Amino acid sequence: MKIPFLKLPRFSGEVASSTSPEDTYRQAVSTLQDLIAPAGIKISSNYLKIGEKFCSTLFILTYPSYLASNWFSVLVNLDETFDLSVFFHPLDVAKVLRQLRKKSAEIQAQINIEAERGLVRNPLLEAALQNIEQLRDLVVRKEEKLFDVGVYITFYANSPQEIKKIETKIETLLEQQMIYAKPSVFRMYEGFESSLPLGLDRMLITNPLNSQPASTLFPFVSPDLSDNKGILYGINQHNNSLIIFDRFSLSNANMVILGQSGSGKSYAVKLEMIRSLLLGTDVIVIDPENEYSYLCNSIGGSYFKIAVASKDHINPFELPPIGADETSEDVFRSHILNLIGLIKLMVGGISPQEEIILDRALTQTYASRDIFPEDISVNNNPPLMEDLVAILQNIEGGQDLAAKLYKYIKGTYAGFFNKPSNINIFNRLVVFGLRDLEEELRPIAMYVVLNYIWTSIKKNLKKRLVIIDEGWWLLAHKESASFLYSLIKRARKYYLGVSFISQDIEDTLRSPYGKPIITNSSLALLLKQSPANIQLLGEAFNLTEREKAILLQAAVGTGLFFAEDKHVAIQVLASYAEDQIITSNPAQLLQIQQAKKNFPKTQTNR
Repeated sequence: MKIPFLKLPRFSGEVASSTSPEDTYRQAVSTLQDLIAPAGIKISSNYLKIGEKFCSTLFILTYPSYLASNWFSVLVNLDETFDLSVFFHPLDVAKVLRQLRKKSAEIQAQINIEAERGLVRNPLLEAALQNIEQLRDLVVRKEEKLFDVGVYITFYANSPQEIKKIETKIETLLEQQMIYAKPSVFRMYEGFESSLPLGLDRMLITNPLNSQPASTLFPFVSPDLSDNKGILYGINQHNNSLIIFDRFSLSNANMVILGQSGSGKSYAVKLEMIRSLLLGTDVIVIDPENEYSYLCNSIGGSYFKIAVASKDHINPFELPPIGADETSEDVFRSHILNLIGLIKLMVGGISPQEEIILDRALTQTYASRDIFPEDISVNNNPPLMEDLVAILQNIEGGQDLAAKLYKYIKGTYAGFFNKPSNINIFNRLVVFGLRDLEEELRPIAMYVVLNYIWTSIKKNLKKRLVIIDEGWWLLAHKESASFLYSLIKRARKYYLGVSFISQDIEDTLRSPYGKPIITNSSLALLLKQSPANIQLLGEAFNLTEREKAILLQAAVGTGLFFAEDKHVAIQVLASYAEDQIITSNPAQLLQIQQAKKNFPKTQTNR
């Protein structure tokens, strides 16, 4: 046994050789115990007070006739401070077999007596006899061993009231599985000793179990998120297994990704994009910072620049197709509501009277192009924003709205959304870049782009992902947040998965639509978080203290991965080839660009 180095006192006149090795060992051990021992222990009938902490011990008294696998995880994963000890005392097989034989004979005799009396058969006795005979056969063939098993849980708190609260919590969790635990009243010190890593069972309160039910007490369980199909999301840090998952196999394919700036959100999403494209899933991205342009160009995607002076245009007045279970009037009414929401964003809100005027003006604007609610498919020439402004100028009370929209047709933002659409999203990868837009136009642009994407998706049913980066822009306004929530709720119907990414955790979770978006997403990826946001995030995702600690200390690309009720710690890993086209590191991108410049020169020199 190796003893940690401790500087031992040396008295005057003493020489090192005068102290025997046994004395040195005893002195060292005594000094070590003094260092780690508490100042004192107060022993009560219901708890111990060790220093400033209180503790109590529970023992498992009885088990049901059947133990399900992994039942012990409710204790192992308990979000409290506790020590858990399991003792296996092997039993003498010959002695147990004699007892089982005797018990079998007693039960058989009882069955015969009841049969002679003409009583109805007793299924409990027959089941007990069958179980005993099966166990005897298994023990004789050495397929099973027998143990006396003791389980002790010592938990800690700051007050006797907290001790009682935790005790009730543990008892309730176990009783839900027909397992009953009792406090070690008047034996708290023995229970505390039995829970220490000394290998001493001072309580000796045991239950006989054979190998199979005893194996369910193995405490080292870890969640697994590996499927036969899907894409690789990362490495399970609990057991180093692979997290392979198909998001479309869940109740919905939506996902939220939350983390600090620089925590690896975009990197993880790009990795999922590449691997999803390989399996035939189309991907559409709303990119506020041009983080996806390099990836898009590298794999031959379509990149559309949404800006005031851009040549790429989207006309928000384009009508959506009519679905199989929809009517022309329903589609038209829904589209008018979306346009009202857009106008509210553009002008900064309108009064109820103005909303009525706007509703009437929009209907008249479509009528000017011979488009009516009864049949919206007869005309493929939708109106423009300037047509609406012209109608408003000729409606009583509509002049103020027309004046507010002036800058979008002839003013500073002329041409922004006042031209016919000249883009399509039928490439496998489509990215809408919004970086060059003014800040006040970004929510408007994201709203229009999302509406255009939704309209196009309904035309052609296909497996798709829509990536919304910096989604908190949409949550900042009621109209855009409501539209986003509606999209996420209806996405499953159109074989669509929406990924919502945000680094502004507080604004996201405090928005009236933030929590509903999370609850309507079967998947979540949480990366490194700041201490200011961890409490809010913990409440939203019901995180344990351990999981909060993981997020606070997480390195880049590590965090928590949620798939409905399952969650694991994840590390996102990419191959070298993937890393070269998905990286957002400016230094790495500069190095790649420099290598491309030098590559032709090297070839020429050869």
